[in-house]
Amino acid sequence: MPRLYLPSRRPPAPASTRGPATRADVDTLAQAAPLAPAWGWKTPGGGRAAHISAAPQYQATTTQACGLFPFVAGAGTPVIGTPIGRHQLWGEVVCLDPLAWLRAGLITNPGTFVLGQPGTGKSTLVKRLVTGAVAAGSKAIILGDTKPDYSMLIEHLGGQVIRIGRGMDKINPLDLGPLGTALRKMSGPAAERMRWEVRSRRLSLMMALATLVRTGPISNAEEVVLGRAIDLLDDRLAGHSAPTIVDVLKVIEEGPEDLRAAARAHDPGHYQQRVSDLVFTLDLLISGSLAGVFDSQTTTPLDLDAPAVSVDISRVGAAGDTLLTAAMLATWAYGFGMVDAAAALTELGIAPRRTYIGVMDELWRALRGAPGLVEYADSLTRLNRAKGMASVMITHSLADLDALPTGEDRAKARGFMERSAITVLAGLPPRELARVTQVTPLTTPEAEMVASWSAPDSWQPGARHPGRGKYLIKTGERLGIPVELSLVGPERRLYDTDQAIRHRNTEVEQ
Repeated sequence: MPRLYLPSRRPPAPASTRGPATRADVDTLAQAAPLAPAWGWKTPGGGRAAHISAAPQYQATTTQACGLFPFVAGAGTPVIGTPIGRHQLWGEVVCLDPLAWLRAGLITNPGTFVLGQPGTGKSTLVKRLVTGAVAAGSKAIILGDTKPDYSMLIEHLGGQVIRIGRGMDKINPLDLGPLGTALRKMSGPAAERMRWEVRSRRLSLMMALATLVRTGPISNAEEVVLGRAIDLLDDRLAGHSAPTIVDVLKVIEEGPEDLRAAARAHDPGHYQQRVSDLVFTLDLLISGSLAGVFDSQTTTPLDLDAPAVSVDISRVGAAGDTLLTAAMLATWAYGFGMVDAAAALTELGIAPRRTYIGVMDELWRALRGAPGLVEYADSLTRLNRAKGMASVMITHSLADLDALPTGEDRAKARGFMERSAITVLAGLPPRELARVTQVTPLTTPEAEMVASWSAPDSWQPGARHPGRGKYLIKTGERLGIPVELSLVGPERRLYDTDQAIRHRNTEVEQ
C-alpha cells in the first residue's frame, strides 16, 4: 500500500528551502504527517474503501473488442459451434460442432467418437451438441435410443419420436421410406442409379438381419435368391407399396420359375433343398424372437421436415440382445436412407439442402450381435462427409469392441475411432487409456488428467463424481482441450439420465 498523507494536514516546510532536502528534512516531514490507514481515512475525501468489487468481465469477438480495448489476445480454443463449457485451466469458453469445424477447416471429416465410463456424462455432452445443432439449423437423428435418453429432449425441441416395439410402432426393413419419395420424382439415369442403390440397401439389411438370427453369414446362393425375390416382388407391386419379409418368405416358398432359375435348380425338389435354410431364417425374423416388430408395413414414417427424429427402441431391449440389435440395424438403415433421400431431393431442386447430426449410442451392442455386422455399419457410415452428416458414436470402452467375434470385425471396429476426426474422452481408467493411446496419442499430463476423472477419491455418500461433466477433446496430433460442462435452465431436467433411479429411491424412502 503506498504511503498517503491526509490532505487537510499540510506538513510544515523544511528548515532549509534552498537546495536538496536533507535527511533531517525527510524525518521531520514523516513525523508531522502520519501514514494513512490501510483502507484510507474515515473522513470525506480521505479515500476510505470498505469493499473493492471485482472488475466486470465482457466477452466479444476480437474484431469488436479491439476497438474498445486494444490490448486483447486471441483465444486458444475454438469458438466455432455450440458452447459446451469452459476450459478447465483458464476458463475460456469452448465450442464444438463437427460440421462447423469441418467448414472452418479445423478437421477433415465430421466423425466424432465419444468414449467414457458409465455415469461420466457422455450422453449429456451429446445432448448439448444435438441442441446446438438443431438451433443452428441442422437436423438431429437419434439412430436407436436404447434407454431411452433422448426422447424427452427431442420432444422438447419439437421433433418426432418413433417408439418401436411389440404393440407399438413397427419398421418394415424393406420400406424405402423417404428414398421412395425421392425415387418417384426422379427419371432417366438418375432414377436408374437410385433404383440400384435402393436394391443394394434392401439386400444388405436383409442379409444383416439374416446373419443376426442365424449367427452366421448366408451363402452366395441364398443371397442370389433373396435378391431376386425382392426384385420379383417389386415388379408385382409396381411401386404401390413396399414388400414385407412375409411377402419375401411367401414368394420363396412358392418357388416361381424365376427363382428356380436364380437358384440354378433343375426341379422343384432341388430348389426346395437349396432354399430350406433361408426359409427358416426368414421365418425366424417374423415368428421367432423378432415377431411383432418387422413383420408388417412401417406404421410411422420418418418426417423429413422435423427438426429432430428419435427412434426409441428401449421397449425391445427386454426381449433380448438379438431383437435389440435387429432394431438398431433397421433403424440405422432407415435413418441413413432419410439422409440420402434428402440429398437426392436437393439435387432435383425440390428440397432445401439439409445437414444432419446422427447419434449412434450403445454402438457395441449392435456390433457384437453376429460376425459381419461391423461391415454393414462401416458401409453405412463411411461416406458421411459427402452426405453433409456428422456422426457421433458413443461407447463405454474399447474393450467392448475387442469382444467382437472375429479379428476382422475388431480391426474394422477400431477403424471407427481412427476415422473420427474428433475424439472426446470422459473419465477412463489407466488401462483403458493405454488402449486409447494406440489410436489417439495422449501426452502424459493428458492421460493423468483423464484418469483422475475415473473414480471418486472418497466413500462419502452423495459426493459428486470427479469426472461428471469433464471431457478431453482431441483432434489429431493437437494438444487436447479439457472442458467442463455446466447445465443451464431446463437442461438439468432434459439431460438427466438418472431420473428413474431417483424416482425409485424417493418411493422407497416414502
